[in-house]
Amino acid sequence: MTQTSQEFGEWPLKRLMTEVVGSGPKSAGDMTHEQAREAFQRILAGEPDETTLGAFWLANRWKRNNPEELAAYTDVMREECVVTAEPDCDPVDCGANYDGKHTSALLGVGAGLVAAAAGTPVVVHSGDGVPTQKETAYKHVLDELGVRTELEPEESADMVDETGFGFYYQPAFNPGIDDLFDRRDEMGVRTFVNTIETVANPANADVHLGSFYHLAFAKKLTDLIKGSERLDYSRAIFFQGMEGYDDIRPGYTKVAEWDREDDSGEESFEDYEIETANYGMEMESEDLEVEDVRADSATITEAVLAGERDDQFADAIALNGAFRMHARQDVDSLEEGLEQARAVIDDGSAEAVLEDLREF
Repeated sequence: MTQTSQEFGEWPLKRLMTEVVGSGPKSAGDMTHEQAREAFQRILAGEPDETTLGAFWLANRWKRNNPEELAAYTDVMREECVVTAEPDCDPVDCGANYDGKHTSALLGVGAGLVAAAAGTPVVVHSGDGVPTQKETAYKHVLDELGVRTELEPEESADMVDETGFGFYYQPAFNPGIDDLFDRRDEMGVRTFVNTIETVANPANADVHLGSFYHLAFAKKLTDLIKGSERLDYSRAIFFQGMEGYDDIRPGYTKVAEWDREDDSGEESFEDYEIETANYGMEMESEDLEVEDVRADSATITEAVLAGERDDQFADAIALNGAFRMHARQDVDSLEEGLEQARAVIDDGSAEAVLEDLREF
């Protein structure tokens, strides 16, 4: 990245390292909102040298960013990087773990197509081999299915309006973050960019569906949304998906559900568990493992939508489709969502959405 002549405030990253964040995981301090804003503005402008930037990212990882810092980073990203294109419909925004899956099938594409067929529009977004894992993401499964993915944001918005399912490609809608690819790759560990890119919300959706590794992190993410001046989500659901992705795991899945304003007019935050056995699904996490995540995820998705599979993968896609309907509050219960999911698979509607995507 080239150096910049852009004017900044009083907090270059080296000073932040020396005076605030750089004294180790136990004694480092938190930045103010303005300090964090300036730090990320400098990063996006290419101002810090590689050593300083790497040290800053690592210091943030050691000390762990608080919601105020993450909200500041997110707001700068939304202001300076994110190119939004808002569809006419109001989709569920699915911003899964960008660095992908490497063991279990990626079922979010099939789940999104099932939800779309049932009347719940869905938007997904990803890059292409994002650090640090650089494993299978939404783009790769859609590529395997023959769906065009290297779209400009306006094309992505048209896609969701025409088919009910839309894909937004990170290099097109978030080019400033894409420019950081090489530096992130050199780090070898996740940075706060891996967190904030999932809430980029290129479609300006009202509802967000995302994943977390533990419940405290889900609360941090909802506090990020509340503290952001640039995110307008009114509802967010985070859950402990497989490999940090937005797939409900077999057995127990912890869920955190936040509403900016519930039926009583108050903000609400609740957590609960989904137990797949309660829906007649007898499966373990190992049952959803595959050898080639990209190719197998696409093959499984295609077969499930065609009604050619009646197994743990079909159950998982139906349940995850139902959960997207629940996220947008289009059904009164997961049971109702499951009925709709299975109905649109049986009558060919879900497969028709895939065909519409291929023709887009």
